[in-house]
Amino acid sequence: MLMYKSYPVLFLVSLSLFLLIACSGRPTQKTPVSTENKESTTTSVESKDSGVLVIYSGRKESLVGPIIEQFKDATGIDVKVKYGKTGEIAATILEEGDKSPADVFFAQDPGGLGAIANADMLKILPDSILDKVPSWAVSGESLWVGISGRARAVVYNTENVDPADLPDTLEGFTDPKWKGRIGWPPTNGSFQAMVTAMRVKWGEEKTREWLKGIQANEPIVYPKNTPTVAAAGAGEIDVGFVNHYYLYRFLASEGDEFGARNHYLEGGGPGSLVLVAGAGILKTGKNQDNAERFLSFMLSKVAQQYFAGQTYEYPVVEGVKVSRILVPIDEVTKVEIDMADLEDLKGTQVLLRDLGLIN
Repeated sequence: MLMYKSYPVLFLVSLSLFLLIACSGRPTQKTPVSTENKESTTTSVESKDSGVLVIYSGRKESLVGPIIEQFKDATGIDVKVKYGKTGEIAATILEEGDKSPADVFFAQDPGGLGAIANADMLKILPDSILDKVPSWAVSGESLWVGISGRARAVVYNTENVDPADLPDTLEGFTDPKWKGRIGWPPTNGSFQAMVTAMRVKWGEEKTREWLKGIQANEPIVYPKNTPTVAAAGAGEIDVGFVNHYYLYRFLASEGDEFGARNHYLEGGGPGSLVLVAGAGILKTGKNQDNAERFLSFMLSKVAQQYFAGQTYEYPVVEGVKVSRILVPIDEVTKVEIDMADLEDLKGTQVLLRDLGLIN
């Protein structure tokens, strides 16, 4: 069951964050107080008319909860968040229709956003928000904006695989020599976004044949990226199709001894996709001003630095340093594709169901 949740304040709000909000003419901010090894508390001097904001998030609480809490703590806005998978959240919004309490849809990938945009449920965003990011990271109709970037990668076991033996494109993994060695998460939103990119770049028939070719190699199915990367590290599989940043979370917690690394496909094509997580504002949202404040905050250097430093994602605004353990984005081969072209999530799910890969 999807439920609203709130968070403990996980770290201090920086002075730059306060200045950022204050300079926009907002009320005075909360001042955080913390003690070592104890949960932080805050003393609010925010005015009582800051209002509320309802976010429906297809991104995990562990990834975005802390930065949403920073926004809440800095503005005094009463933020309520409903979490779930991007596809599940999109379906909920569609079912609720104009009665949805959501103000913002924060999605893992363009496919979920596209489902809501195509239902004419998102408002056109102002240039003050859209102009913060490059044109490839926004909806063609200005209905949603990218918040952070995630590169697709092949995670591989370092003991069993020589990276020199890895293919340069996704097509190479249909070779029978990979039989029983592959892991994949067909129900994962980012995997489905990659398949959508295949349909855009390759067409329906070639995409179907690739999926059938991987099926013939008897891949092990995982529910999402994290267990896929864990399986590669443990040698349960030799390769897996994932987003780049999950590996870095394992390396940060377990060190260089973790038994997996990322391989970025240099041959181009949909396997060299850089996705964006993004957000849009519901037309029927009752807190439009706060929703715009939230999107502006997510594209501030403070929030972008959080994504770069804490979740190991790529920032979508200029002037933000990425983690030193991250491969620089300009060194990753990227397929040329408009994020708005990845909105046909429904068509991808029809294909995956037809092949028995999802229910």
